[in-house]
Amino acid sequence: MAQFPDLFAGPSSGRSASLPLTAALPEETFRFIALDVETSCSDSASICQIGLACVRFDASIVTLSSYLDPEMPFSSFNTRIHGIKAATVRGAPLFGQLFPAILPLLARHPLVQHSSFDRRAILAACAHHGLAAPALDWTDSVTIARRAWPELKGNGGHGLGNLKQVLDLSFDHHDAGEDARAAAMVVLRAEAHLGKAMIPAPSKTGSGAGTATGASGGRTRQFRPSLHSRAMSGAGPLSPARQSD
Repeated sequence: MAQFPDLFAGPSSGRSASLPLTAALPEETFRFIALDVETSCSDSASICQIGLACVRFDASIVTLSSYLDPEMPFSSFNTRIHGIKAATVRGAPLFGQLFPAILPLLARHPLVQHSSFDRRAILAACAHHGLAAPALDWTDSVTIARRAWPELKGNGGHGLGNLKQVLDLSFDHHDAGEDARAAAMVVLRAEAHLGKAMIPAPSKTGSGAGTATGASGGRTRQFRPSLHSRAMSGAGPLSPARQSD
């Protein structure tokens, strides 16, 4: 079983509580998983934080997030947006260590991203770290939001910032875990508004092999790194990070 041992947030950003805790990757089957990343600079491969929002069939959400050391510079522009800097990720795992551990979870679920940036960043980071591009099942929540609320085109748009205001969503923008949870909430609100499911059912085996391979095609060793994660604050139990309705 792939582990998320010693989840830890690193230096506090002051935006949400950070608690060290130990947890295993969830083994249950979810309806879908929303994924969001933050990057340290203009290079799409420079992922410095990754967040997962795992949506259960009862619409409750389990959120996981981890800082990553991108081994690239932090631009002042990016740091102004998300507040993450080199000191924040000092001692955090590398993408090449974390991603093979979480890929089995991702590969067996439909994934949601808010715009195509997150998929591009994952592919760029895989290439940078010598991992083969995984075959994952992506859905864009921007496209779903456009179907649900076409009137927002030219009237603030369908970005998370505007949807936060229009839909009265509560989340901390530009934190990967929070933005992943927001994308999940957008899908759930859109489905309620449209009266139909917008995400395909998860497959039994997943759309990918569940492991990452090196660029040469050989099997890559599975890593179980110590992760620097953010434990999302909020009411209710933390399992393993923030659980929300």
